[in-house]
Amino acid sequence: MQAKEAVRIEQEYKAVKKSAGLIDLPRIGKIQVKGKDAYRYIQNLVTVDISMLCDNQGTHTLMCYPDGSVMDSLVLYRFSEDSYLIIITSGNVEKTFKWLINRKRYHDISINNLTEKLYHIGLHGPKSTAILRKVTADNINGMGYMNVKKDVMIGGGKCIVVKMGYSGEDGYEIYTVWDSSQKVIDSIMNAGMLEGILPVGIETRNALRYEAKLPLYGDELIGDITPIEAGLEALIRLDKEDFVGKDALVKQHDKGIKRAVVTFQLNNKKEVPDRGAAILANDKKVGVVTLSHFSPKAKKSIGFALVDLKYSDNGTKLYINNADGVLEAKITTKKLKKCI
Repeated sequence: MQAKEAVRIEQEYKAVKKSAGLIDLPRIGKIQVKGKDAYRYIQNLVTVDISMLCDNQGTHTLMCYPDGSVMDSLVLYRFSEDSYLIIITSGNVEKTFKWLINRKRYHDISINNLTEKLYHIGLHGPKSTAILRKVTADNINGMGYMNVKKDVMIGGGKCIVVKMGYSGEDGYEIYTVWDSSQKVIDSIMNAGMLEGILPVGIETRNALRYEAKLPLYGDELIGDITPIEAGLEALIRLDKEDFVGKDALVKQHDKGIKRAVVTFQLNNKKEVPDRGAAILANDKKVGVVTLSHFSPKAKKSIGFALVDLKYSDNGTKLYINNADGVLEAKITTKKLKKCI
């Protein structure tokens, strides 16, 4: 990592921790599902039980392949029983949209890809609420986590505002049409200037979510990893009605797993391990690095890895066979939190 980039990431990181940061996320996927069968259709695809959702409420969840491996991580917003918005990872839009279309079958619904119509902005940090109050006359006080407000006017643009932040900090996700996006961004940045707001890059957002142990499909959740291997049991309801992948996950739950996604931290090193680098124990390959990043807080590289279950306990010492040499690391936890 270049020194200038490291300084920029640290400045942005501090802004989100102490004030606020605005994260520009235009390519995050947005899929609308509407129609009288929308509830039944989505309930059969996602791993959580959406019967627990109220109108204008969201949840983290997953979609799986029939073999139980993660197909995509997502956030699901319910506006009514027949109207939902699915937020998916940016690199997965085409694949996931095709998957949803292929699973439509007999359901009386419409499925629309709104990725090029809705713009996504993240406002995160302890001063995010105070900044948002300056730019809207709409009442955002008392919004609970994952609560949704529609038709919120910000800087002259009509927005959907959600109380959440994929950074481990207090915050909001804001959606508006592309034509209104710049004036919404300018309004928030101007209102937050005296508060110390900074624009935040994706590298900084990643550093924050790594620290908060918040995984993302396509980064840590790759290949044929299942939610159980990833420690995401909180996002699976095996006791609900059938959903795609349920049978495979029930079998894995009953039989047990042989590998797990864990977090690690390098010991006194600033190198960032390469994705796919082999993880060694007793001169034997026991896993691979799935993703890593330099942590502004720890002043060390941290990351995620897929390892044999035997080597997944906290404090386990491992070695990473990186391109520029062997790096010593230790496992810091094997339980991840949520997924977007």
